[in-house]
Amino acid sequence: MKQDNKILPLTILGAVISIIFSSITAYILVFSKKTVVNLPVGAEVIPKDTMMTLHISTDSTQWQKLEKFGTPKSKTAFQKSLGQLRDRFLTTYGYNFQRDIQPWVGKEVAIAFLRKSTLEPTNLTTPEASPSPPAQQATMVVLPIADPVAAKQVLDKLRSPKEGKLVKRTYRGIEITETEEVPNQDISVVALGNKFLVVTNSPMAINRAIDIYKGDQSLEKAPGYTAVMERLETSAPFAQVYVNVPIAAAYTSSKSITPVSEENLKQLEDNQGVAATLSIVSEGIDLKAISWLKPNSQKKFSVENNATGMLSLVPENALMMISGSNLQQMWSNYAKGAAANPFVPINPDTLRKAVKTSTEMDLDQEFINWMAGEYSLSLLPIPKDKKQLEKFSAGFVFMVKVSDRRAAEKSLKKLDEAMKKREFEVGEAFASGKPVLKWTSPFGGFSVIRGWLNGNVVFFTLGGSVENQILPAPTTSMVESSVLQETLPFDSKPFHGNFFIDISRTFNPKNLSIPQLPANQKIWLDGMESIGVTSIVHNSRTTDYDVFVKLKKQKL
Repeated sequence: MKQDNKILPLTILGAVISIIFSSITAYILVFSKKTVVNLPVGAEVIPKDTMMTLHISTDSTQWQKLEKFGTPKSKTAFQKSLGQLRDRFLTTYGYNFQRDIQPWVGKEVAIAFLRKSTLEPTNLTTPEASPSPPAQQATMVVLPIADPVAAKQVLDKLRSPKEGKLVKRTYRGIEITETEEVPNQDISVVALGNKFLVVTNSPMAINRAIDIYKGDQSLEKAPGYTAVMERLETSAPFAQVYVNVPIAAAYTSSKSITPVSEENLKQLEDNQGVAATLSIVSEGIDLKAISWLKPNSQKKFSVENNATGMLSLVPENALMMISGSNLQQMWSNYAKGAAANPFVPINPDTLRKAVKTSTEMDLDQEFINWMAGEYSLSLLPIPKDKKQLEKFSAGFVFMVKVSDRRAAEKSLKKLDEAMKKREFEVGEAFASGKPVLKWTSPFGGFSVIRGWLNGNVVFFTLGGSVENQILPAPTTSMVESSVLQETLPFDSKPFHGNFFIDISRTFNPKNLSIPQLPANQKIWLDGMESIGVTSIVHNSRTTDYDVFVKLKKQKL
């Protein structure tokens, strides 16, 4: 990613603070407009084709809940970030959030990230429509006015910035207040009735908000947006997020070192968006999300929610696990979408070539072709009493329920022969008394164990010797894991897929010898216990996600 634009990659925390501290100057007009029911605040004045929106609670009790989590270092880092942004956005103008903003602002504020195409004026016949060329992108902040009287008392005493000046202009009969010559900080402010105060860093964006207020289509008209947000509705959420997938992908590509071609970006046109609601609960953060396709899309989701069986085959001590309903379908979707994703972790064509080069076999035809069942990939630790005998402190286990046992056997035998040509020692072995096949590297660096479970589940292990943990089936599986039950929500069966990682154990150097993260990232990771994700295909156009982040609590 290029470094000339840092707006989109903001963390939710950073965006929260930016929203609050961008609300500095204002002017109240006497108009009114009905608020949209059951939608996040400001949806009726944010452009329909906005790239991304964040809605954040201003309730101090919500923030107090958040402050109970983390470590002393993460709390210090949080306070430092808060102070830096406060100084940048408020102190410059002589404002204090608790004193000047909190008394009148509503229960949540919104921030919208807009692309250049969204900023084009719609009222081209009006000479004042284009005060300056549209920016590459802009940020729009919408603050609901809960107490118009209190707001007017504070904001009528408008303060000039320490540098620069305040100017006024009128667009479509509505007065706008703007700053000029403020270094890296010029903003435009307008009040839309006695309901909203809109703050932007672009004159074109403020014009766009007025156009929508006057009747242009708003975010509430985005395909599926209203229905999805009603499904996600919850009492007093801490934050809500919406991403317009095609627009956000195009923007991200334009900022990438390796931009995606227009042809590949078109593959995302069937997608509409992803929306999520985030709540602070007693043990951490609970996030509910929905991704959906456009109503007229040719693409459809395959409604398969069959991932529950694999959890019973994975031991409860797993450090990390990912599972799904149909590996064949997952790979097909992944391969199709990878071309339009500049950040895809594994390039499908690169993997295909690697398999072909190392085994002379076709990944799709000779492997994926018989993998149309449940699958899982997990990382299992080596027991402490056996670590001294191992070169590795953990081992990976891949399992897949085969859809064609005969085809699988044929491919696996061919794979064994390919390993022999690479000078691997291939021979029979035993794990917990069960026959397995073992490949041993000619350099003695690692070995691979493969075998069968329940007659139709093939497994591979790599790294440490963990085959005895899955043969025979574990007496206590992930289904019974207390850690997993605290993280993965099991109240919504059946599942399409799951992801789980025990952060405390995985990133503990006493357990695994893995590269340490940079200090600025490690601070936040150290404040987490575990992360769990569950996906459910709701219908052919909608997929639901349930994410839970268990956080460490401050010790009193």
